[in-house]
Amino acid sequence: TGYRYYSFDMLPKLNRILALKELGLSLEQIKQLLEDDLSAEQLRGMLKLKQVEIQRQMADEKEKLARVEARLKMIEQENKMPDYDVVIKKVEPISVVSLRGVIPTYPEQGHLWEKLESFLTQREIKPEGACFTIYYSDPPDVDTEVCEPVSVPIQENQDIKQHMLPRIEMMATVVHKGPFITIGEAYTAILKWIEANDYRIIGPTREVYLRPAVNASQTDSETVTEIQFPVEKA
Repeated sequence: TGYRYYSFDMLPKLNRILALKELGLSLEQIKQLLEDDLSAEQLRGMLKLKQVEIQRQMADEKEKLARVEARLKMIEQENKMPDYDVVIKKVEPISVVSLRGVIPTYPEQGHLWEKLESFLTQREIKPEGACFTIYYSDPPDVDTEVCEPVSVPIQENQDIKQHMLPRIEMMATVVHKGPFITIGEAYTAILKWIEANDYRIIGPTREVYLRPAVNASQTDSETVTEIQFPVEKA
């Protein structure tokens, strides 16, 4: 019938199993507790681990709730689904060959790329991933670093350097498909999201060119760019 019967003598043990199960312990952990006759100290350690696990789960769920509430607020304000979706992710350390300089405006970085690409081509070095730009300041006088991912050692010169970018634990990212002349819409969306979800920016911005524009065109509609902001909870 699917029912199981227990003797009265088994009820204390059954109640202990049910109580431990309600604490979130797995049946395997409960079996270990009952069979190995763990000490109070061992039981305390196991429960403290479970406490940390539950606290982490609660923090994750609280974060999800905050994002849902922020998304609802945006939909209510704009009366439509947002055009951009922001994702928080880890970015691993990456070795780059780069050239840094100051430019008047964001689009005026072509000469930096030409110099960097010429350097790599002359040495027959191929990049190992998508190229990207790091912006350390805003206009006017934009402190800019153009980067190519390269892990093989190179002979640096006065302008072109090789270094390791550190791991970013929380990077707020958004993908823009379309010409650079409309990329401001993506920036507006991600900055609004960062503020609405109680994050703050803690480092320079990156533009990762997943599908670079043909001939560096500002109007190539097939360009795909990922905008990245390192963030932490405010």
